[in-house]
Amino acid sequence: MEATLKGSYDDNKRAGAAATFAVKAGDVKVGASVTTFVHCPSLTGFVLSVHKPDSFVVDYNVPKKNFGFKFMKTVRVGERPLNLTYEHSRSENKTVLDGTFEFAPANKVSVNYAFDSRICKLKYTYVHKGLTTFEPSYDVAKNTWDFSVSRRVFGDDTLKASYQTFSKVLGLEWARDSKHNGCFKIAASLELDEELKAPKLSVETTWNLEM
Repeated sequence: MEATLKGSYDDNKRAGAAATFAVKAGDVKVGASVTTFVHCPSLTGFVLSVHKPDSFVVDYNVPKKNFGFKFMKTVRVGERPLNLTYEHSRSENKTVLDGTFEFAPANKVSVNYAFDSRICKLKYTYVHKGLTTFEPSYDVAKNTWDFSVSRRVFGDDTLKASYQTFSKVLGLEWARDSKHNGCFKIAASLELDEELKAPKLSVETTWNLEM
C-alpha cells in the first residue's frame, strides 16, 4: 500500500492536512483521500478513486456527491508524442480538453480548452540544457499573457518566478522533490497594483510512504 501525507499553511492562518492511500489491484490503483483544516476539524473532502497510470482516473467526491472522469491517451504524430487528456466533472458540468505536443526534445506546445466557459489557453514550453524552463502562455478569452521561468538547482530543488499580466501578480516559489531529503514548496505572491500590499506566503510539505 502507498500513502501520501501533506500539510499546508498560509499567512491567512489557514492550516490544513491531506492524506491519500492507494492499493494496487493488478495494473490499477484503488485509493481514498481525505482533507481537513485546523480551523474546521470536520473533513472537507473525502474522495474515492480508481486510477490506471497514463490511461484513466475515475473518482467520487463523497461530500459533493460528484463523479469525476479523466481519460489520458498518447498518440504519435510524425514520430512525436501528442498527449491528450479529457476531464469531466458531472455535478459541476465542467468539461476540459487538454493537448500537449512535443515537436522537439526540449520544445512543446499545449492547448487547454474548457467547454463550459469556452476559455482557451495556449502555452509554449522550452527547456534549456535540461535545467531552465521558460513557459509563456496566452489566454485567448482575456487576450493576456502570463510568463514563468524555473531552474533546477542542487539536483532536487527548483526555483520559479512567474508573472500574470491580467491580475498583475508576481509569484516566487522554491520547491524540493526528493526521496531522501523530503518534498516541500514555499511560495510567495505579490500584487503589483497601485496600492502596495504585503506578499502572500504559503508553505506545503509532503511525505510519501510505502507500507
